[in-house]
Amino acid sequence: MQPLNDLLESRNLLWNLTLRELRSKYRRSFLGWAWSLLNPLSNMLIYTFVFGVVFGATAPIGRPSGLNVYALYLLCGILPWGFFSQVTGLGMNSLLSNASLVRKVAFARETLVLSQVIFCFVQWSIEMALLAVALIIAGSPIIPWIPVALFLMLTLAIYSAGIALALSAAAVFFRDLRYLWTILVQVMFFATPIIYTPDRLEGKLPRVIELIMTWNPMAVFILAFRHMLYGGAAPNWIEMLYVFVVSICVFVAGWAIFTRLSRRVAEEL
Repeated sequence: MQPLNDLLESRNLLWNLTLRELRSKYRRSFLGWAWSLLNPLSNMLIYTFVFGVVFGATAPIGRPSGLNVYALYLLCGILPWGFFSQVTGLGMNSLLSNASLVRKVAFARETLVLSQVIFCFVQWSIEMALLAVALIIAGSPIIPWIPVALFLMLTLAIYSAGIALALSAAAVFFRDLRYLWTILVQVMFFATPIIYTPDRLEGKLPRVIELIMTWNPMAVFILAFRHMLYGGAAPNWIEMLYVFVVSICVFVAGWAIFTRLSRRVAEEL
């Protein structure tokens, strides 16, 4: 319980670190926070052209929304994945990029990671709000499921924070982890049904690998978001329970790893 007490005592520091990230992210840039939207939109355009135009991929018809828009189908997967990728990337480097602060000041070092999580969540919330408006205009009946989608967003934030905590402490002792994680994220992206539908893999892989890819937490998260937002259907409560339990377990495990390794972080830095 001591790390939790230390974190509660450092809540003002957590707030100030988050504000620092929000204020400095796009300082002196012409477009400002619009840059946070250009990255997922550019990815959507690229994947739409490559897979939708060149390879002729089509989006499944949403049930019961009736949507058949490949761009919106992609965004429902790209935005959650972008949040996960950004949180783990920034969180992993949070201790290394604040080495002087960690060496000189005694504080709950978890705040450095969690401030990145909150910052990314604010940015992601703006993106998801704009996506929700676009889906409503397109005719998807998502309004009743917006509270559930918000809960799912918080669950994904908990899951991502757990991984970021473990990575941030491990990266101090194993510097190559930053480069290894970049490769792993790319592999995980194409192993997750973001630019394709899950049925594309049926019968093409060994059963064990197919089960792993099916119950990969990020795959379940992506499918749950698409089910509610693109499809406009009621959530699958079994999947919701699954990702919630997994997220709590990953967060606790990640925090335990961080607490164990952080005792020697200042010396290593």
